[in-house]
Amino acid sequence: VQLQASGGGLVQAGNSLRLTCAASGRTFRSYGWFRQAPGKAREFVAALCPSCGGKYYGDSVKGRFTISRDNAKNTLYLEMNSLNPEDTAVYYCAAGNPIVSYVRASEGYSTWGQGTLVTVSS
Repeated sequence: VQLQASGGGLVQAGNSLRLTCAASGRTFRSYGWFRQAPGKAREFVAALCPSCGGKYYGDSVKGRFTISRDNAKNTLYLEMNSLNPEDTAVYYCAAGNPIVSYVRASEGYSTWGQGTLVTVSS
């Protein structure tokens, strides 16, 4: 199983960006996005787990980011709107079979993509 994240880049504050994560191999119960800014711990961004209750978002991105998945293409997306400099980070896609209480935790995911850098300028 492999996850390949793409779509990162440099964008001005207030603008939008869409990240893509192409998956190969088996399917999983939950797919998520995490991010890590320089000098900070990895942070939960969003997860999509239909059998766990649907979509989950971190407080800092709620209302601005949208997670979705094209099952036919086995591809995960993260639509990011109203970006601000605090969103600057390396974004990772992940897949796994977490129990509901671990949907927001990195420990709940067994497979990770390589990360894509998002830089938001002010």
